This record gives sequence, structure tokens and C-alpha cells, in this order.
Amino acid sequence: MPKKRSIFLGLHADPSPGLRLLLAILPFVLLLSVYVVASEIRHKANPHDKLLPTISKISKAFQKTALEKNKRSGTILLWSDTKASLKRLFIGISAASVVGLVLGLNMGLLPGARNLGLSFVTFISNIPPLAILPILFITFGVDQLGKIMLIFLGTFPLITRDIYLAVRKIPRENIVKALTLGASQAGVIYRVVYPQVIPRLVDTVRLSLGAAWLFLIASEAIASQDGLGYRIFLVRRYLSMDVIIIYVAWITGLAFCFDLALRKCVAFRYPWYNPKADN
Repeated sequence: MPKKRSIFLGLHADPSPGLRLLLAILPFVLLLSVYVVASEIRHKANPHDKLLPTISKISKAFQKTALEKNKRSGTILLWSDTKASLKRLFIGISAASVVGLVLGLNMGLLPGARNLGLSFVTFISNIPPLAILPILFITFGVDQLGKIMLIFLGTFPLITRDIYLAVRKIPRENIVKALTLGASQAGVIYRVVYPQVIPRLVDTVRLSLGAAWLFLIASEAIASQDGLGYRIFLVRRYLSMDVIIIYVAWITGLAFCFDLALRKCVAFRYPWYNPKADN
């Protein structure tokens, strides 16, 4: 008798929608179950244990940070920290996107721009952004600009090089046809090639957000008076794992929502765009 093929692990298996949902949820359920059991075991041995706070303690910390105003600042900490961090993240990644798009377009189409900028961008991309964080803070200050510059320098080389490669993959025949039909050089760049690389830009920004979050949290942890990274490294002094878990879960949720929103945006706005790589 032929062996039964696995319903979800075979090479040609195609689980049903319900099974796909179950398989997606299962790791999270297992992780939560392990945490709850481990937390209860530790608290039975030591009721004052702070390493693995119970669900009830996490709930109390959430109410304190997300629903009640802080007596000292008069603000709700989670939301004020989120506002400060997202402002820095948005400005930094937006600036990197604009610069990366312009440089990538021109380097991909203009030999002079390519010779001028490609080596420099490659050089910048090999500098660890966190290694020059002290230089950025000394140069731009420890306020908003220094943190934004860290996000910018950490993401714009990747965006630039990715747009450059996307432009280089566009068939040369398309550009020749546009020039033959009377298009100007600027017209070819911004009316023929530009629309074709926008979905790739959104996809590259989506993939760069992970690094952007890393640079944001690191800069806020070192020198800041607000922000999600600042709060995490502030409460660690008091071993407030309940607050740290809430903030880490919130950052993860925000990152997941941004990633999903950008993927849906590309799928809805540019249905013709279908990258081969499974991101």
C-alpha cells in the first residue's frame, strides 16, 4: 500500500484555509503556554520573582502604563513614548526613502551618476551605523536630529542599492523606445522608469524597517528622555520585566502592522508587481 502523504509537510501539500490558520496560531499558543507554566512554577517557589511575571502582574503593568496617566509627567506613558518613537522612525525612514529613490534612479540610468555615487554608497553601507553613533551624537546632538540621522544612515544605502539594482533590471529596450518616441532624459527617468520601481521601493522600505527599529531603540536607550527604547532601558534598572514585556510586545505588534500594511499596499496598488523572492 502507498504511504499516506502528510497533509501539511509534503512537498505538494496544500493545507486548507482552516488548517493554515491553525498552523499559524499554534507556535504562539505553545509559546504562551510554556511562559504561563514556567511563570507559575517560579512564583510558587518565590512569590517575589521578577524574571517571569505572571499574567496578572503583566495586566496590572499594562493598566498602569497604557490606561492611567503618570503622576509625574501627566501623560499616559505607553502612548507618549510611542508618539515620540514613531515620529523619529517616520522622519528617518522617509528621508532615507526619498534620497535612496533619487540616487538609485539616477545611478541606474546615468553612467556619470553611477561612477560618481556607486562606490561611495557601497562604502557607506559597510560602515556599522551603531559604531558611529557617538560621532552622530557629537555632531548632531543627542536630541531628535542625532537619532534621525542614525536611522537615515542605517537604511538609505540599502534602499539606494536596491533601487539601483531594480533599475538596472529594466529592459534597455523600454528606455530606447521612450527616447525614440521623443521622451527627454528627465521624462525617461521620472515618467517611464520611476513608476516601475515604486513598488520595489515600498518593498525595500518594508524590509528596512527591522533595521530602522534597531537603530531607533539603540539611540533612545543611550540618550533620550522619552521613547519606547528609553522606557525599556529605564525600567530595566528596577527589573520591571512586566513593563519590558509589554513594551517589547507593543513594538513587535507595531512592526508587524507596518509590515502587513506595506505588503497590502503593494498588492492593492500594484497588482502587476510580483517579486520572485518570498519575503
